[in-house]
Amino acid sequence: MTGSKRFQQRAGRAVNKDTFVRENAWLGLIVMGSPNDPKPWLRIDKGRVVEIDGCAEADFDTIDRYIARYAIDVTAAEEAMAMDSLALARMLVDINVPRPRLMKLMGGCTPAKLCEVVSHLNVVEMMMAMQKMRARKTPGNQAHVTNWRENPALMAADAAEAALRGFDELETTCRVARMAPFNALALLVGSQTPHGGVLTQCAVEEELNLRLGLKGLTSYAETLSVYGTDDALRDGDDTPWSKGLLASAYASRGIKIRFTSGTGAETLMGYEAGKSMLYLEARCLMLVKGSGAQGVQNGSISCIALTGALPGGVRAVLAENLIAAALGLEVATGNDAMSSHSEMRKTAKLMLQFLPGTDFITSGYSSMPRKDNMFGGGNFDADDMDDWLVMQRDMQVDAGMEPVTEADVLAVRRKAAAAMQAVFKGLGFPAISDAEIEAAATAYASDDMPERDFVKDLAAADDFLDGPRTALDVVKALDAAGFSDVAANILAMQRVRVAGDYLQPAAVLDKNFEALSAFTDRNDYQGPGTGFRLQGEHLEKLVNIPQARAAEEMVPLSSGQAGVALTPAPATSGDAGDVVIAVGPAFADTLDTTLCGLKHGEVLKAISEGIESEGLRPRVYKVFHTADCGMLGYEGARLSGSGIAIGLQSKGTAVIQRKGLAPLNNLELFSQAPLLSREAYVRIGANAACHAKRQPPSPVPVKVDNMARLRLIVHAMLMHKREIAAIRPGKPATEMQVVHER
Repeated sequence: MTGSKRFQQRAGRAVNKDTFVRENAWLGLIVMGSPNDPKPWLRIDKGRVVEIDGCAEADFDTIDRYIARYAIDVTAAEEAMAMDSLALARMLVDINVPRPRLMKLMGGCTPAKLCEVVSHLNVVEMMMAMQKMRARKTPGNQAHVTNWRENPALMAADAAEAALRGFDELETTCRVARMAPFNALALLVGSQTPHGGVLTQCAVEEELNLRLGLKGLTSYAETLSVYGTDDALRDGDDTPWSKGLLASAYASRGIKIRFTSGTGAETLMGYEAGKSMLYLEARCLMLVKGSGAQGVQNGSISCIALTGALPGGVRAVLAENLIAAALGLEVATGNDAMSSHSEMRKTAKLMLQFLPGTDFITSGYSSMPRKDNMFGGGNFDADDMDDWLVMQRDMQVDAGMEPVTEADVLAVRRKAAAAMQAVFKGLGFPAISDAEIEAAATAYASDDMPERDFVKDLAAADDFLDGPRTALDVVKALDAAGFSDVAANILAMQRVRVAGDYLQPAAVLDKNFEALSAFTDRNDYQGPGTGFRLQGEHLEKLVNIPQARAAEEMVPLSSGQAGVALTPAPATSGDAGDVVIAVGPAFADTLDTTLCGLKHGEVLKAISEGIESEGLRPRVYKVFHTADCGMLGYEGARLSGSGIAIGLQSKGTAVIQRKGLAPLNNLELFSQAPLLSREAYVRIGANAACHAKRQPPSPVPVKVDNMARLRLIVHAMLMHKREIAAIRPGKPATEMQVVHER
């Protein structure tokens, strides 16, 4: 007994390469609502938190102690904890309850209370809440920029293109840690080439990360990982206080700081203590809030395949994003690490952040091909950019990417690579050749780049890191080489660090280096007509993708290439030996080609050939008073001596009609014009003749192409509009003399 072939076929689908596991709370394999999660509880004594979620102060671990001291707003706690969690959940989606009111209440909640509140929301309700609770009104996005060969010219070119495409932040990392100074430098130079204001960071070990920041090579950091259990924190040689201190060290030097957490991390490390992933993430988020950080990147991040293997995993990811936003934190909402083999499943997950908008839709869109992604492969990469832009256009949302032209991309990539060449020359680093510049401008991936002496690059990078030179030396080298605009932008990035405006929650910089943040671009969404609205010039920019064409380009007026000339002929009387071909009013006039690409002359030749093969004679009439295929056939049948006619629209749709039948009651209809071929039209002619002789017709060879409608529906509509425009009401059908061009 054989199995189902359909099941066998589906077994090979991409989604079935993903891993799925049943819940097991005792192994930490549960995203929400573990039986081991504590119940919400808070006790305050004389302004001091002495019990959290059933744990007394004497039993506090370091995270409890930190949350109690720094994270819980005791002025809001009594009201928030006394409220029914369902009522709080409803307030999150209620457009009449403003964001500041909810932030105050959520700030008074314990981790268990936060989880209980969001547990009442389905994903659509969470999306509604996210639209209201995100910190910055204007949504944004972050890009990853890396390459396997760690070529500085290519890194700068990729960074420049990402900036041109509208990413607010760019992040790089290293295949070889010692290349961090050059990678950070290339990212800085490239990011400031098309315009100023793009924030950059290099994801490396924290001490090295801070050193890069002190040199002015980076402007933000988000690699301060925190975990929801003491054991997991200790595994990373950390405590809540050490993380808070490091955050202060960054901020005090004008470097924007964002923590990293996400569901599944503690389970992956083996230190989840049987708690749900979301509960532990809620503890992380309160730790982040207590540290005074601007925000967090969460959304399971590199653990997404684990969280996604469980029931409700994707829902839990949105829940953690929402909790972070409700606590007033900026949120980079994941969607960076590979989440599924299935394109459908990946995109469905993305929509939970893409549609409501977040501070950063992804925690790093792979701006290069996946093979060059040193973050472990991107969920979406350079090959997916057109899809992303089209989805924005389809739904009229801003998900942080802008359309660009190929010419503009090539120009800015070439300029960024040349700027890096100037910096390397000016600072005495190993030379970047002209060949590297050209390769970087046009490259698909780092395989297209010339080899460099990697040993020399490493030595130079070491000297740069350990030496006295900073971003100001980069500015001087650029200015001296004639890249004054890029130099000015990098210098301006140093100024904004001193001013500190972009240290506000959810802050990004516009092209004029003005901070857009939770304070200066406050999210004021309270229902339709409020909050961020994609409109005006911004809307025009996003909908005008390069693939969009004007109607005139898609269906141009006839260029006189129909391959046939039709001129009025003296009227003749038909007989039983003729079959009429009744063509539409635009045929071989304002239109000259069918949807399947055949010239009108070739179609007439093919149909006539088929009619003649059965011993009958074709007669051609042009019908002026209608563009309807059924009516063309009806009119032709009325004029046909045999009573049989073929109605033929200019776009190629055909019908075989008999005199006496209603217009919509035909003998044979060939409505899919793109699927017809010359052979098909020959057979249509032959079948019409068979009908005239009262003989059975033969099948018409029609190819199967289920995508034809998808490709050509706009063309079909435009051609039909052209046909309609050619109608001359009251003008009688005219027999035509057919002269085929050689």
